[in-house]
Amino acid sequence: MSAEKPKNTSESVLLHPLDTAAAPEPELLCIFGTGDLGRSLGQRLLQSGYRVVYGSRRPTSCGPLPQGTQVMSHAAAAQSASVVFVCVHRENYEFLETLAPQLRGKVLVDVSNNLKKNLYPEANAEYLQRLIPGAQVVKAFNTLSAWALQNGPSDANRQVFLCGNSAEANQAVAKTATKLGFTVLDRGSLSAARELEDFPLQLFPEWRLPLRVAVGLIAALFFYVLIRDVIYAKVELGKDISFRIMVSLANKVFPIVSLIMLSLCYLPGVIAAFLQLYRGTKYKRFPDWLDRWMLCRKQLGLVALGLAFLHVLYTLIIPIRYYVKFRIAASTVLQMKENQTKEFNTVWAWQGDSFYSTGILGFGMFLLLGITSLPSVTNALSWREFNFIQSKLGYLTVFLCTFHTYLYGWNKFLRPSSYKWNTPPAFMLSLVLPTVVMVLKLLLLLPCVDRRLTRIRQGWERTDPKDDSRKSLLA
Repeated sequence: MSAEKPKNTSESVLLHPLDTAAAPEPELLCIFGTGDLGRSLGQRLLQSGYRVVYGSRRPTSCGPLPQGTQVMSHAAAAQSASVVFVCVHRENYEFLETLAPQLRGKVLVDVSNNLKKNLYPEANAEYLQRLIPGAQVVKAFNTLSAWALQNGPSDANRQVFLCGNSAEANQAVAKTATKLGFTVLDRGSLSAARELEDFPLQLFPEWRLPLRVAVGLIAALFFYVLIRDVIYAKVELGKDISFRIMVSLANKVFPIVSLIMLSLCYLPGVIAAFLQLYRGTKYKRFPDWLDRWMLCRKQLGLVALGLAFLHVLYTLIIPIRYYVKFRIAASTVLQMKENQTKEFNTVWAWQGDSFYSTGILGFGMFLLLGITSLPSVTNALSWREFNFIQSKLGYLTVFLCTFHTYLYGWNKFLRPSSYKWNTPPAFMLSLVLPTVVMVLKLLLLLPCVDRRLTRIRQGWERTDPKDDSRKSLLA
């Protein structure tokens, strides 16, 4: 029987056509760890054409794994592949030290994260490199969740950050990530591992300032409106209108904050333009506070859009409120008793229709700004198209929303009863910032100012007489 085996093997080889090359065997990758992330990563690798072997402490009882994978001991699995994904917690890294001979020369991909920042004196990847100095450690895939790996880059984050001290190891991991459908961002050496490990621990870092501004404005304006409307009515008129807190006060505060935050989106751009005019160059850095302000303009705008949407919803429910229906019925009954009919006022009709029309147009433009800020839509636009929508149409949105508020005020500006306890109505406060933005923008659109600003942004610099005198002295 032993003599016949080589004969059968040679006969099976002759069955293949002589002029056809055998298909290359898929690359084998190793995964240490059979938890959720390890299973999801293995499934994704299988779908992308790789062969996968798992290294486990208990190869015979490690739970369900993706079909088509193999399970071995850690030592056997490490010897079979050149790239090893370490999907275990840092607290369990000690067993890897015993595998140092098998892992020598291998690429170790550390995907671990910590529960909080600065939990250890060094990054997990740096600690792993110190445990196994003969291996090439690469920090990668730690910003992806098991859900993201299961659903792929079409339904989740497309970016994979990586860092490592070996360019060849980084390239090998980047090749795998690209084949999985992700975009690779190389952050350099392994010293950047702590920064990558802190990414998943951040909670809306770009949204903190806009949310704080929104919450602060909402709280301040809510108490201001509460004092002017509810408390004033109770103290001065003896009326209890506290029921208006839930809808009427909210429907005053939300649009006011929305308009203020929309103005805050465009005010830093105006300030930056005047700063460039003052300096006579575009090559000097803006102050740090202005840089941070400009970087969060998108988040400010989206929060403002959310508040404007709440304003629309609150406005739509006005006709079905008990208070409104009661007032309409009482007014109708009163006219019937007095046998009088109010005459149609064309001026008020114009004011009402213009008020609603500018509000609808402003909200529609606001929605357009929000939609074009989405990454999928932004990537489909050219820079000129994006700039036209976010800049020119953006200022048009500010104008429409501001004009909408002015129409709401109408003759309330001159009515003494509007100034309760000698305080201006809340909507007047909301008009200060957008009016300033519009006036400053009109100044920038003046031909003499616009020409100079355009030259500066094209690279022209104003010469400083002091610099010219210094150059002549040096010459």
